[in-house]
Amino acid sequence: MNIKSLGWNSYLKEEMSSPYFKTLMETVDSLYETSMVFPPKEEVYKAFDLVDFKDVKVVIIGQDPYHGAFQANGLSFSVSKGVKLPPSLVNIYKELESDLGIRNLNGDLSKWAEQGVFLLNATLTVEEKKAGSHQKIGWEKFTDAVIEQLSTHREDIVFILWGSYAQKKGKNIDRSKHCVIETVHPSPLSVYRGFYGSKPFSKSNDYLASKGIKTIDWKV
Repeated sequence: MNIKSLGWNSYLKEEMSSPYFKTLMETVDSLYETSMVFPPKEEVYKAFDLVDFKDVKVVIIGQDPYHGAFQANGLSFSVSKGVKLPPSLVNIYKELESDLGIRNLNGDLSKWAEQGVFLLNATLTVEEKKAGSHQKIGWEKFTDAVIEQLSTHREDIVFILWGSYAQKKGKNIDRSKHCVIETVHPSPLSVYRGFYGSKPFSKSNDYLASKGIKTIDWKV
């Protein structure tokens, strides 16, 4: 498993050559050999492969990949075409339609990524039917470093932090250089406590436009 992008590699080279990351890769390789792990191995770094470091406009932070068969595709909150929409994505789409009048039915968010939406999960792999099973093996340290590099070396990025987990993960983002949008998580358990009506999509585009950056077409 490797990140293909030279841009990401140049900023993450030190992190990916550290002892903990080498141990992480050995652990993950072993887990793929001995259990059913998602997403498919070739899609673990899909979020990095679809948007280079210098092209990131919006970051949406998730927690784990989906742990059901054929769901996870390497992008946070996204599922492959033809897969039933998970509840959180259903709610994200409801808010998108309310916010911008866009109605999405397909759950593959690759088109967002290709425009500069970096769909990053805190943990990049998971065992089938075992939510959180690959937490605390090293992925969180790596993705913390990814966020730190973006915060430090880029400007005018929109960071969308849904729920307390994402907000804690994004606590060190430099808010003097970036736009941070925070609401409750879009899961059915919390969606009515402030996610609906939060307008993250129009707010993101308004910020990008104010900086002279091309906005996101949220239609997939």
